[in-house]
Amino acid sequence: MDTVSTFLNSPGPTFSLVMGLALAVGGLFLVVLVMGEKSKIGRNRAYWAGRQQTKNGQLAIDQLDKVMSAQFYSRPLLNKPEGIVFKALDQAVLARNSDWQVMAQVSLGEFLGSRDKKAFLSVNSKRVDFALMDEKCRVVHALEYQGTGHHQGSAAARDAVKKEALRKAGIGYHEVIAGHTTPKELRALVEKLVPAG
Repeated sequence: MDTVSTFLNSPGPTFSLVMGLALAVGGLFLVVLVMGEKSKIGRNRAYWAGRQQTKNGQLAIDQLDKVMSAQFYSRPLLNKPEGIVFKALDQAVLARNSDWQVMAQVSLGEFLGSRDKKAFLSVNSKRVDFALMDEKCRVVHALEYQGTGHHQGSAAARDAVKKEALRKAGIGYHEVIAGHTTPKELRALVEKLVPAG
C-alpha cells in the first residue's frame, strides 16, 4: 500500500492526469469551436441570401417611389448628326439586303455573352452607336460614329474595351468619322460588310 500511496503522491501521475484532462478539454473545445464556426457560416449565408432578396425587393420599391414622384419626357435617341448617319446607313443596308437591319444605341450586354461575370459586367452597359443585324437577328458588325467631341475624357479607353470585346466575339468594328466619311464611302462600307440579298 505504501508503494501505491507513494506512487500516487509523486508528481508523475498527477502531471499525467492533469495533462490528459487538459488535452481532453482542449479537444472538446476545438470540436465545439469548429462546429460553431460551421453553424455560423451557414447562418451568415442564410442571412445574406435573405438580405440580398430583401435588398433587391426594397431597391425596386425605392426606384418605383422615385419614378412616381418625378417628371419624365421623351427625347431623341440620336443627336442630329447621328440621325443623319443612321438614315443613310439604314437606306444603304436595306437596299443591299432587306433581311438585315440597322439598330441604334444597342447595349453590348444585349448581344454579347461571357462566362466571366466580371468581364461581362465590364461591357454590359456600354453601347455601340449602330449595330448591323443579320437575318438571324445576330449582330455581325458594330459601327461607331466619331463626332467632333468624341475623343474627350476617357472615350478612347471605353472604345478600346468595346473593340476588344467585339473582336473576341467575332463581330466587326468600324468607325464613321464626322466630316470625313462621305455618303458614298458609307455605301461602299455597307457593300463590303453586308452580303447582297
